[in-house]
Amino acid sequence: MTWNIDSDRPVYAQIVEIIQRKIVSGEYEAGSRLPSVRELAAEASVNPNTMQKALTELERREMVFTQRTSGRFITENKKKIEEIKVQMAHQLIAGFFEKMEQLGYEKEEIAALTEAEAAGGE
Repeated sequence: MTWNIDSDRPVYAQIVEIIQRKIVSGEYEAGSRLPSVRELAAEASVNPNTMQKALTELERREMVFTQRTSGRFITENKKKIEEIKVQMAHQLIAGFFEKMEQLGYEKEEIAALTEAEAAGGE
């Protein structure tokens, strides 16, 4: 997964979302060690201070934790990971509905279109 960071929103907030996506998708496995702040910052092409701020926010959300001399690790709490996954899905769905309604679709029409698309794009 690439680090697609745009200038529309705070960079650290986008990094938080990207790392959360990597966690819920399994790219970063529960209990695994994260690369160092400097490694992640270099990979994302951001300032290490920005990456540190994002990782601090992820710790606040209990998605990662620090072991004193060993670095940062992904939470092993699978329930927490699933909660974040569901939360992210709800946000995507709400955004989708908002955009479809801006196009003039009613909720029933949106549901019919999504069902048709799920069935193979009929």
